[in-house]
Amino acid sequence: MTVGGGFPIVARLVRPGAWSMSNDSSPLAEFSRPIAADQIGLQETIREIVANATERQRLAERFDLLALDRLTATLRLRRGRGGLIEVDGHFEADVVQACVATLEPVPAQVAADFAVSFAARVPASGGEVVVGVDEEDPPEELVNGRIDMGETVAQQLAIALDPYPRSPTAEGAAGDGEEGAAARTPEGPFAALKGWRGPRED
Repeated sequence: MTVGGGFPIVARLVRPGAWSMSNDSSPLAEFSRPIAADQIGLQETIREIVANATERQRLAERFDLLALDRLTATLRLRRGRGGLIEVDGHFEADVVQACVATLEPVPAQVAADFAVSFAARVPASGGEVVVGVDEEDPPEELVNGRIDMGETVAQQLAIALDPYPRSPTAEGAAGDGEEGAAARTPEGPFAALKGWRGPRED
């Protein structure tokens, strides 16, 4: 991610198991691009999706953004072992967030790779599921036999957003505060010892 120019940092993101993926392309979905699971075979299927102005506005409201000026993604889908549908994707977005200190606009470029898998039926668990650091996340369950690529990308965007965006003004104010504190104690932590002469000897 970059703020105020420069090159974006591309991160590798994998779906967090705690999130529940909704694949229902209802009229309420902000950014819906469904694809039927039976269209995906062993040969890789590539889809490029772009959010339009209305969809970007609705996503901005969902994620509390000042603006979402661009959101594009490329997804590669294929059927893997055991009938799992594996999705590897990459998205790019231009966002504007509100500074947590000054509420000023903070523009940023966000780009990320992600990997998600889907299954026709996810085995029910009788208790809490604990996933190790080196273990793969369990697959998402297909809903109505479809994968909503738009919602998949939207959730990955939410993960990649900076939770504490700060404007240059806020960063400068923080720096001024530190410099001001240093100016008040010009001799550093030993200033308090300047007048100390030790115990008097008679």
